[in-house]
Amino acid sequence: MISKNLTAASTKPIILGILKQGNSYGYLIIKKIKEISGGQMKYSDGMLYPVLHRLEKEGLIQSKWTMENETRPRKYYEITKLGKEALVSEQKQWSQVNAVLNEIWNAKPTVK
Repeated sequence: MISKNLTAASTKPIILGILKQGNSYGYLIIKKIKEISGGQMKYSDGMLYPVLHRLEKEGLIQSKWTMENETRPRKYYEITKLGKEALVSEQKQWSQVNAVLNEIWNAKPTVK
């Protein structure tokens, strides 16, 4: 299981990445994250929706209510142009962090 702190830190790029693949609603985003992570990352409604609202307020995503096949209305989220730009920045930063961690973890011990 991935720690709550690491899960929280990676929420923005994960959500933006999922929405770059196509519009989605909250429950489906939670389901996709669980599926992609092999159950190692667990998001709750209480964790996801404040982040979605923050990303929307920042202009990185937008939402609209949709009703399909006489089901109850669902709020669908879509990544914006600004969100796609932010995702590119997030990808660069996470790649840099990953490179640093790989360098540290693969370094040979120094002999003193």
